[in-house]
Amino acid sequence: MNFTVNRSTTLLALVFALLAGDPAAAFLRPAQIPESEPAAEPAPKPAGAQRPIVEPQFDSYDRANPDYERLQRPDEALQGFPLDENGKVDWARALRDGVITPREVLQGNETYLPLDLDIVMRNTKGMPYVRFPHKTHTEWLACSNCHPAIFAQKAGTARIRMEDIFRGEFCGKCHDRVAFITHRACFRCHSVAQPGQHMPY
Repeated sequence: MNFTVNRSTTLLALVFALLAGDPAAAFLRPAQIPESEPAAEPAPKPAGAQRPIVEPQFDSYDRANPDYERLQRPDEALQGFPLDENGKVDWARALRDGVITPREVLQGNETYLPLDLDIVMRNTKGMPYVRFPHKTHTEWLACSNCHPAIFAQKAGTARIRMEDIFRGEFCGKCHDRVAFITHRACFRCHSVAQPGQHMPY
């Protein structure tokens, strides 16, 4: 009973504060959104001035460069590549299937063996554990691509959160950019069931 009276009294006091315009209760009122001003018209260009060839918000290439036409178009370059469930190139499968054969070093003819070592990360809250396959990554990346700049070479030192990956840190240096999209393929990484957990696929 006492709890109900206190709760009702508090609620009543908040309503009166709002109606009275009490600044202490201002955080409870909806924010006032100012009217947006119409976009300013661009300044007229002098006679003879050309519109920029490259619209920076749409293109990263300089179409005025005489070598632009020599660039291979993505749809041509990626024709016949295996695709993942999101319609993006599955680079690991392309490598396994021999569609691509990347060089191991930029200069010379050194070779090295991939590191066949899986790391299971268990700090995943309620999600299945993450299995990180070194072999998939070291078939075409050198250890120095990730260590020590992105990941320290000591187990348990990286505090990886999905928020950081989405912001381009840790795995997000490649994933969600060139490598597969993480937020549409959760179980490609979260692939090890926790004890008593049933995998959803």
